[in-house]
Amino acid sequence: MITNPLMIPLNNGTSIPQVGLGVYQTPDGETTVNAVRAALQAGYRHIDTAALYGNEVSVGQGVRESGVAREDVFVTTKLWNDDIRAGKTAEAFQASLDRLNLGYVDLYLIHWPAEGWQQAWRDMEKLYQQGVVKAIGVSNFQQHHLEELMSFATVKPVVDQIEESPRFANQELTDFCLKNDIAVEAWSPLGGTGGNLLQDPVLAQVAAEVGKSPAQVVIRWFIQRGVVVLPKSTHKERIKQNFDVFDFELSDEQMAKVSSLETGVRPGADPDNFNF
Repeated sequence: MITNPLMIPLNNGTSIPQVGLGVYQTPDGETTVNAVRAALQAGYRHIDTAALYGNEVSVGQGVRESGVAREDVFVTTKLWNDDIRAGKTAEAFQASLDRLNLGYVDLYLIHWPAEGWQQAWRDMEKLYQQGVVKAIGVSNFQQHHLEELMSFATVKPVVDQIEESPRFANQELTDFCLKNDIAVEAWSPLGGTGGNLLQDPVLAQVAAEVGKSPAQVVIRWFIQRGVVVLPKSTHKERIKQNFDVFDFELSDEQMAKVSSLETGVRPGADPDNFNF
């Protein structure tokens, strides 16, 4: 088993494992249970889900069946936009807590800056003070959202989970977060479903140089940039392979090659203009 030696300290005194398993679009039921269990048995200690994903029940089951102690697993879930707009933060959190059935949540995120997010944050601060969630943060917040949040928050967000890949590094926002002691998490780090990032010849070249897969090269690139990375897979061997990234380093030249894939184009939804 590979152990994960890399933890990112958070601004509230807790810490987050730098490589986690993402379960977006992983169907509820055995697929998710098996993926979570396989990841934890392979050494992962970080699972990232959301109410929207519809698989919190299975994530909780996978954690319980893994044989890994609850306190050793970092579990994130997220507050969905409909609940933000309806002002139902406390109710939505309780529903997620019940579905996960893990006693507490390690990290609770505002999923998108939907209308009403300011009140949602105030309500999340109360959950944090109650101790039912160990840390709170945001997802898909731009710099101006973060600046507004920090102008009134009594609890600073510990993370901003944003879209990032070598083709869209989101570096300016990453730099802003890190400068303000907000950790950065990357979703769709491998380019997203249906993307062809991992077929890029530049990645193939670097992968050949280090004797690893293109996906392992990308995950390592995130690690060396100080970003928490959430690769997604439901295949046991791929899950293990994505975690086998602690026995090599990319040189400065190799890091630059991966960074050269930047296009400036955001494949996913625009946090300043979304309709869901």
